[in-house]
Amino acid sequence: MFLTITTTGTPERPATDLGYLLHKHPDNAQAFSTSYGTAHVLYPEAEAGRCTAALLLEVDAVALVRRGKGKGRGGAPDAALAQYVNDRPYAASSLLAVALSRVFSSAMKGVCNARPELPRQARALRVEVPALPARGGPALVRKLFEPLGWTVTVEPVPLDTEFPDWGDSRYVRLVLESDTLTLAEALRHLYVLLPVLDDAKHYWVAPDEVDKLLRAGEGWLPGHPEQRLITNRYLSRRWALTRQATERLELVRLAETDDSEVEEIDNAVEAETEGEEKPTPLAVRRREAIVAALRQSGAARVLDLGCGQGQLVQTLLKDPAFTEIVGVDVSMRALTIASRRLKLDRMGERQASRVQLFQGSLAYTDVRLKGYDAAVLSEVIEHLDLPRLPALEYAVFGSARPRTVLVTTPNVEYNVRWESLPAGHVRHGDHRFEWTRAEFRAWAEAVAERHGYGVAFEPVGPDDPEVGPPTQMAVFTLTSPKEAKAA
Repeated sequence: MFLTITTTGTPERPATDLGYLLHKHPDNAQAFSTSYGTAHVLYPEAEAGRCTAALLLEVDAVALVRRGKGKGRGGAPDAALAQYVNDRPYAASSLLAVALSRVFSSAMKGVCNARPELPRQARALRVEVPALPARGGPALVRKLFEPLGWTVTVEPVPLDTEFPDWGDSRYVRLVLESDTLTLAEALRHLYVLLPVLDDAKHYWVAPDEVDKLLRAGEGWLPGHPEQRLITNRYLSRRWALTRQATERLELVRLAETDDSEVEEIDNAVEAETEGEEKPTPLAVRRREAIVAALRQSGAARVLDLGCGQGQLVQTLLKDPAFTEIVGVDVSMRALTIASRRLKLDRMGERQASRVQLFQGSLAYTDVRLKGYDAAVLSEVIEHLDLPRLPALEYAVFGSARPRTVLVTTPNVEYNVRWESLPAGHVRHGDHRFEWTRAEFRAWAEAVAERHGYGVAFEPVGPDDPEVGPPTQMAVFTLTSPKEAKAA
C-alpha cells in the first residue's frame, strides 16, 4: 500500500522544502522497520517547481497474524486462509496510518529544527491514495475531508473492469488537494481518517487511543460535522472510550466558544461526592441476572448464542463454576472483537481450555450446539425478522435442546421511561420488533409447550409498577423426563 504527497513551489519557496518538513532528504531512499513490515520513503520527483514524496508500506502478512487480531489459543474466529490472503498489503488502512505516525512523527507534530518557520506555512498540497477501503462510499469520503478544506476527487474502483455489470468494489481512488493547509494538518487528517474509512483496526484499541485521537484531532475534530462517526469508528465502537472522547471534545468546543482554557471549564463542574453512587448500567444488571440464573440451574457448560463482542463470555470466564463457555455469532467482525476483548492470544492454557468462539447462524440446526447444560440468547431475538423466529426456535429448543435456556429481550412498555427515546422508536436501529410483556409471555409459553419445557419470567432492572422492567427474561427448563434424560 502507498500514498504520495506532492507540493509545488517557486524559486523563493522551492517545493523541495518538503524534504525539510518530512525530515527525509529527497536524494535518498530510506527504509524503516515497523511491527508489520517495512516502510519505504522515496521521492519520484524533486525539483524546485514540484516535489513528490511517496510512502510505500510492505506488509508482512505472517507478522500481521502473529502480532495482532486476537489470534491464538481458544479458537480463531477468522478462516485460516483469510488471515494471510486479504487486502491489508494493498489497501490503505490503520496499518498505513501507523506507518505515517512512525515515519513522519516530527512532521505530524509540526516540528522542523532546521527551518522552524516552514511547518507554520500553508502550501499547495496534493495527496493521492490509489486504493482506499471506504465503508460508506464516495459520499462519506467527501463528508469527512471537504469540511477540512480539501478539494476531494474520489473514484470508485470497479470489481472487475472487464465485467462492469458487477458494479463497484468498496475501494476508491482518492485525490486530495488544498492550498490552505499545513503539512502537519494534512498528516493528522490522514492519520485519523484512513482507519475511519476502513472501519477496522489491526490492533486492540486501548484507552490511550483516546489521547491519540484528541492529539491528532486538535484544531479540527471538535467542530467537524461528522465528529460522532469519526470518534465511534476510530475507537472501534468501544462505547466507554467513545463517550470519554466525546465528553473531552465537548469541553474543548465549549472552551473555544468561551475563549477560555479547558481546565477552567472542567473545574466549573462540581466533583461528585464520595458517597454518591452511580446507577448500575442496564447491560451490567442483565449480565448479573443471567449469571445468577445460570448458577441456580447448576449449569457448567454454557452456550452464549449471539455473543456479539463477548461481554457475557468475559463475565462467565471469571466464575470457575462454568467449566466450558462457547460464544457463537454470525458476524465474523464481532467474533474478532470478542477475541481481542478476551485476549485469547495471551490467555493461559488452563483458562483457554474453557472458552471457544465460532461462527454460526441460529437460523439453522448445528450439531456443535448439542450437549450443553444451558444456552443464553441475550438481546438476540429482537434482531431477527419475525418470520425467522420459528427457525431459531427449532435450532435451539428442537435440535440443540439444552436443559436450560435463558432469553432476554427489551420490554417495549418501558420505553416511555427513556427521556432520550422519541415516541414510537425502538431502542436500537437494528431491532426488528420489541414486545410487550404479554406478547413475550405468549411467545415463550407457546415455545415451551411445543418443545417440552417449563418457563418462568423474571424482571431485569428496576421493575416499574406501571410499565414493568426495562428488560424481561424468560427461563426455560426442560421438563419432560424422557427429553431431560436424552439431553
